[in-house]
Amino acid sequence: MAQIINGKVIATKIREGLADEVESFIKETGVSPKLSVVLVGDDPASHVYVRSKENACQKAGMIGETHRLSANIKQNELNELVRRLNKDRSVHGILVQLPLPKHLDPIAALNEISPEKDVDGLHPLNMGKLLRGDDPLFIPCTAHGIMELILSTGVEIKGKEAVVVGRSNIVGKPVALLLLQQHATVTICHSRTKDLGEVVKRADILVASVGSPGIIHGNMVKNGAIVIDVGVNRVGDKLQGDVDFDSAKDKAAYITPVPGGVGPMTIAMLLKNTLIAAKNAQK
Repeated sequence: MAQIINGKVIATKIREGLADEVESFIKETGVSPKLSVVLVGDDPASHVYVRSKENACQKAGMIGETHRLSANIKQNELNELVRRLNKDRSVHGILVQLPLPKHLDPIAALNEISPEKDVDGLHPLNMGKLLRGDDPLFIPCTAHGIMELILSTGVEIKGKEAVVVGRSNIVGKPVALLLLQQHATVTICHSRTKDLGEVVKRADILVASVGSPGIIHGNMVKNGAIVIDVGVNRVGDKLQGDVDFDSAKDKAAYITPVPGGVGPMTIAMLLKNTLIAAKNAQK
């Protein structure tokens, strides 16, 4: 039976430590770390995520503001808002909530964010540094959170075989790069991977992030593996991960639940990046 990796507990500890750091930072500088989130349209899930970020900022002693924009906004108007936030010295972190309405180009909007305020870690400069093995100003929040969950097990990553199912810029690619930095042997799988089950069976460390409920079944999981389930899929009135938890927990040594695994860590890492941005701005 697998040991549950409780993302809520780990994230709470991180956020409590950050709240203490924020309090000290404000006392020393008189500056409150500030995160500006840009929310376009009426996507219900995005509104839930943004409210969670606002609440998390408040609890950490930071300022969290949201710019709520019409779904009909034009690309140049969105880009102009980002440029204004870049110039606003009171703003330390900028996050454009994805997904955007289909008529908007998310890459164009993300590229407008100053690398020094790119707390989501998705600007080409930060992604490029991560690819080169340099230290980016910010690591993408979900990928960073995943690494913290893996490290919390105490299992050495070096030499392990890691399989990442999913190749998104937000999760799949950056977490693969972070695992490589820790000297794992990494395979990235995706929708066109042949014999997915056979590849996944090799994984000492499995990260599932494809948005397909239960695509990873227990018979695909190696005995003693670490299983990180990033998927959040609504099935009926419940949330379900990309991993079939009930069958996988009997094979894995460690496994994250859905919800309560990766999600809380993403917000904790966002707060951490915002504090880093505020500190860097004072240098």
